[in-house]
Amino acid sequence: MGKYLLGIDIGTSACKVAVFERTGKVLALSNQPYSLYYPKPGWVEQNPEEWWNAICDGIADVLKHTGINPEEIAGIGIDGQSWSAIPVDRDGHCLHNTPIWMDTRARDICRRVVDEIGFDTIFEVSGNGFEPSYTTPKLLWFKEQLPDVYDRTYKFLQSNSYIAMKLTGAVTMDISQGYGVHFFDMKTCTYNEELAEKMGLTTEKLPDLVPCHQVIGEVTKEAAARTGLAAGTKVVAGGLDAACGTLGAGVYVPGQTQEQGGQAGGMSICVSEALAHPKLILSPHVVPGCWLLQGGTVGGGGVLRWFRQELGEGSSFDDLTALAEKVPAGSDGVVFLPYMAGERSPIWNPDAKGVYYGLGFDKTKGHMVRAALEGVAFSLEHNLRTAAEIGVEAKELITMGGSSNSVLWTQIKADVTGKTIRVPTSDTATTLGAAILAGIGVGLYDSFEEAVQETIVITRVQEPDMGNHQLYQRSMELYLQLYEDLKETFSSY
Repeated sequence: MGKYLLGIDIGTSACKVAVFERTGKVLALSNQPYSLYYPKPGWVEQNPEEWWNAICDGIADVLKHTGINPEEIAGIGIDGQSWSAIPVDRDGHCLHNTPIWMDTRARDICRRVVDEIGFDTIFEVSGNGFEPSYTTPKLLWFKEQLPDVYDRTYKFLQSNSYIAMKLTGAVTMDISQGYGVHFFDMKTCTYNEELAEKMGLTTEKLPDLVPCHQVIGEVTKEAAARTGLAAGTKVVAGGLDAACGTLGAGVYVPGQTQEQGGQAGGMSICVSEALAHPKLILSPHVVPGCWLLQGGTVGGGGVLRWFRQELGEGSSFDDLTALAEKVPAGSDGVVFLPYMAGERSPIWNPDAKGVYYGLGFDKTKGHMVRAALEGVAFSLEHNLRTAAEIGVEAKELITMGGSSNSVLWTQIKADVTGKTIRVPTSDTATTLGAAILAGIGVGLYDSFEEAVQETIVITRVQEPDMGNHQLYQRSMELYLQLYEDLKETFSSY
């Protein structure tokens, strides 16, 4: 058996490809960007073929930089963004761009379906609200708006299952991605045909469900020629990016919590049963027998990326956070609502807007940057408070994603939430989680416990400043009140 693992992460703005040793050490990492398309207001699409091309380039890049023999790669794991709806025909050809998780074109469909079937009926099976970001409304949109594409579609795939198909020819759906489909029974992790029929859909348009660490096939000769991989390399089903990142951060037993600091934000609390809240997101974990009660927000690291691009005037991320560090906790009354593309949990409002409140001639760019960092932390706290409403409490947070590299931003999150935050090797947590699934699938690790103990290293621990935490309670209440006061205005303009 080979001694290396390959992890592939299909993100929103780019893919990451990484080669790992058994210990979790990264030998090489390649980041390959691709485009987002905005054909109409509320529409956000990507071309899955561009994912595939970027991944092929990334694989070639890491193989070149490591110089390892592709035969030494024991297995490949793939994680991907959620809530895709990729129509493919029987030959595996993609028939249309996929609406991605940011897409809200199906909002009218959602209102109609909830009116016809009832929120409670859908929630009882799926454990999730019926929102336009999910896969199900997109399936209905294809059926109603592009019936020719729908009729020609053999299966609708998720992001990681599409790349797995390109590598192996196998058409599958891993269990962790099933949550995007509302006739996926969250308790049994199977399709509910009766609910599918009520929605006017069919389970025949979706692939068979498989465990995330299951080997689904081997790299074909055609894929080997395209990527430089060795034909016959084993590929596992992989999983949802948030779930793989949660595993890659070391969260694999109930009670642990991952905090997401990538392009988007949020949290994932590991639980031992399918505990659902109508304002949160529930999915199976990539670890068998566990679920993740999640909060998924639009505002994450992308907020600072936007600020730097539009208002940064050539400043680096470090330059911006250095300005923010000079501003006291609470930003002297400046509050930022980070709803830069609507918002997901817990408000589920596609019309929500980004807002600065409290600006004045006495305020500086540093105030604006710090308020943006705090606004993202408030959105995290909002989700944690919502989880607590059903008795699910996070004791401490294990963070991941690019923003966890910022000591200041991590401290702000600790202070706002009042939680200790542990920071593992963060930039590769998601790809590492995918690679761990591959390692378990091919037998390189005997268990999830062994894999986590072998690969996860905590680099620092940040404790909350409880004085700042008390100060932030007032800012948090203003943050919540601002949304309540503005939500009708958001929907009017």
